Amino acid sequence: MNTKSVKDKAERKKLKREARGKKSAKAKQTEPRGSRKPKMKKKGAAGSTRR
Repeated sequence: MNTKSVKDKAERKKLKREARGKKSAKAKQTEPRGSRKPKMKKKGAAGSTRR
């Protein structure tokens, strides 16, 4: 929503809230969160020993 022409802050806030309420619902997620994230290989246990 473009509210650049509205100067009053309260009026602009009201318009934005109305626009948010009118928006259609988002579609449900089809794949799990983070499934496209690059996977890191785990380090071996040898690197964690203290000397």
